[in-house]
Amino acid sequence: MITPYIPNKLPLEKLDWTCFIKLIGQANAELARYDGILQGILNPRVLLSPLSTKEAVLSSKIEGTQATLQEVLRYEVSPDKKAKKLDDIQEIINYRKSTQFIIEWLKKKPITLNMIRGAHEILMDSVRGQDRDPGQFRRIQNWIGKPGSTIEEATHVPPAPNILKECLSDLEKYIHFEEQDRLVQLAITHAQFEIIHPFLDGNGRMGRILIPVFLFEKQLLHTPMFYMSEYLESNREEYYLKLKEISQNGVWEEWITFFLKAVIEQSKTNSAKAKAILELYEQKKDKIAEATRSKHAIKVLDALFINPIFSTTIFIKQSGISKVTAMRLLDRLKSEKIIKTIEKRGGNTPEILIFEKLYDIIDK
Repeated sequence: MITPYIPNKLPLEKLDWTCFIKLIGQANAELARYDGILQGILNPRVLLSPLSTKEAVLSSKIEGTQATLQEVLRYEVSPDKKAKKLDDIQEIINYRKSTQFIIEWLKKKPITLNMIRGAHEILMDSVRGQDRDPGQFRRIQNWIGKPGSTIEEATHVPPAPNILKECLSDLEKYIHFEEQDRLVQLAITHAQFEIIHPFLDGNGRMGRILIPVFLFEKQLLHTPMFYMSEYLESNREEYYLKLKEISQNGVWEEWITFFLKAVIEQSKTNSAKAKAILELYEQKKDKIAEATRSKHAIKVLDALFINPIFSTTIFIKQSGISKVTAMRLLDRLKSEKIIKTIEKRGGNTPEILIFEKLYDIIDK
């Protein structure tokens, strides 16, 4: 029988900070640049909302889902209970709902274990793993390994249930500890959460949801919008290998180095995408005003940026413009090739359109 892993007590007593002093400076600087861009956007949660969907797609992809961004967006526009990847799509939608739950929680309370449990319950609602105690910390032993592997064949056996409460309490206290550097603290927090593996399912996604939440609570970001999964999905093998080095060999420095590099690269990517979206918004502001010659031009513009794929029905609702006027304005946008139809109206099904310029920025 393999002995369950006993995590390090936090804060870590033996950590060679000299390994990543330079990276700490670079990571904090790049994150600050990204936050500066966010602060320059009047309503980043609206303007950058499609990026939140992309984050959910990529984080879920790490766990094996196959649904694409376009499939998720089209489903949300026109739900189809017979969709081929319905389970995958629902997992991604739950990811976003779980994130929103946390955002609302943080308006009144700090990060707590109860918050994590509540978010996990939403994450696992009506999807694979829904029968594995959603919202409840595990009461039985679990393990990580290839599908169908036994505990003897596991690559990692998390802490035993009888010490889980102690491990989680220690982690919760560490989240609110005044560490020397908050990004190093986040790296340690994320790794410790994954090593503890407190739920029977959904641990990877839950751990990644907590990354922007931590940055927001620690005031490194003014809004909890940081999309880390793109880098982690692109470097999935190294991501898992560095976590494994902690549990098997007690090597934290290599993981922290990897995580700080991830923050640097992802901050640059996030900044570039946020800038591109903001620039597109400014470009289309004049273009749409000219094309529509309408007092509703800004409402039209804002509605387009909420979702790059949308139906006429959703557009009317989001813009707050009357149906007759909205349909006329959409026709003008189509004639100017600002948007285009991807699914024509049929029976009770509304027309579905795409704002390609925005979609291409998000999905590249």
